[in-house]
Amino acid sequence: MNNKKVIIGGTFDILHNGHKALLERAFALGRVSIGLVSDAMAKRIKKRKVADFKERKKELKRFIKKNFKAEANIFKIKDKFGPTLEESFDFIVVSPETRQTALKINKKRLELGKKPIKIIKIDFVLTEGKKPISSTKIAKGEIDREGESLKEKTRILKNIKTFG
Repeated sequence: MNNKKVIIGGTFDILHNGHKALLERAFALGRVSIGLVSDAMAKRIKKRKVADFKERKKELKRFIKKNFKAEANIFKIKDKFGPTLEESFDFIVVSPETRQTALKINKKRLELGKKPIKIIKIDFVLTEGKKPISSTKIAKGEIDREGESLKEKTRILKNIKTFG
């Protein structure tokens, strides 16, 4: 068993292939801790309704068990730093969207005389339209959790019904 400590953070609402890629990388590196944003923080950072903390945590646990046959330490965070300024971690896994937060964490850690956390950036998982997959696009009904266009799927299904 790998004893490296890995941390990731996020809202993790409407889990999709982008989340899967992030978690896949984290679990490949070691023991995973996940900072799940509080309801109050989710309201501040998202421009749409988000499932409540308990529901997101339950779905995240289910998603991890199904996709990785693993468990993670999932805890509530109320700010972008979470436990990263007090605890030691070997890796922080981020997307291009959250890389700036990891840089701020390391800057603050250095100011506190602590060793920086190694940043592991994964690329965005893209939709078939070559745009980053996101929970917001899924919530709007633009794409599914795999990043495929729902408009295109609907058009194809209509054609099948018409000609089938």
